[in-house]
Amino acid sequence: MAIRVIVSGAAGHMGRIVCDNVNNDPELKLAGCVDPHGEGMSARVADISENADVVIDFSSHEGTKQLLEDCIEKGLPIVLCTTGQTEDELAQIEEAAKKTAIFRSANMSVGVALVAKLVNEVAEKFSGSEIEIIEAHHNRKVDAPSGTAIMLADAAKKSRPDSVYVQGRAGHAKRENREIGINSIRMGNIVGMHEVMFGTNTQTITIKHEAHDRALFADGAIDAAKFLAGKEAGMYNMNDLLGE
Repeated sequence: MAIRVIVSGAAGHMGRIVCDNVNNDPELKLAGCVDPHGEGMSARVADISENADVVIDFSSHEGTKQLLEDCIEKGLPIVLCTTGQTEDELAQIEEAAKKTAIFRSANMSVGVALVAKLVNEVAEKFSGSEIEIIEAHHNRKVDAPSGTAIMLADAAKKSRPDSVYVQGRAGHAKRENREIGINSIRMGNIVGMHEVMFGTNTQTITIKHEAHDRALFADGAIDAAKFLAGKEAGMYNMNDLLGE
């Protein structure tokens, strides 16, 4: 039986790609499209009358509270692809995960998940190095630094718990070794580039991921939806999807 999917944020660029992917996947069925700005679409998940198994969300963090409430009421797991949540919204997500299954990743790319594992390993074993992160996205992206850059910084911090994040260098004093620098670029139509540099006085290690097509994020969301359908309440992420 096909997994029935509701797409939230269906009128947006990523939402449209996800809808197309769902329609073209024999294992899935599109149960509804949600977007308050989409012509002929439902404004909320609560408005969808057809039965569903999972929600894929590529909307806005501003709708987090309503989305969580609707999905809990309907007993629907959520693949939460939206980024830029406030601290209050992150707390709401954690609380909601006690009542329904939530898959959350700052980046839905399997490749980025593998990069995060490498970053954690290098941060641990190349312990004397300084760390800088450069991230680049299109000029329409509203949050900086990107959620993926923070995710990679967090991966490094697991091995260096005393690390502090410094966004940009303007006005800062001499660099401290425990800093993790995060630098953002916004220009043109860049899909997404993340580069993590580990440097000492004698050598540099660079780990880089570059997205060439936004479709890769839709692919990851589809994989996550298949994984999440039928799961018990709790927080899930790319490591769970990768079986780690």
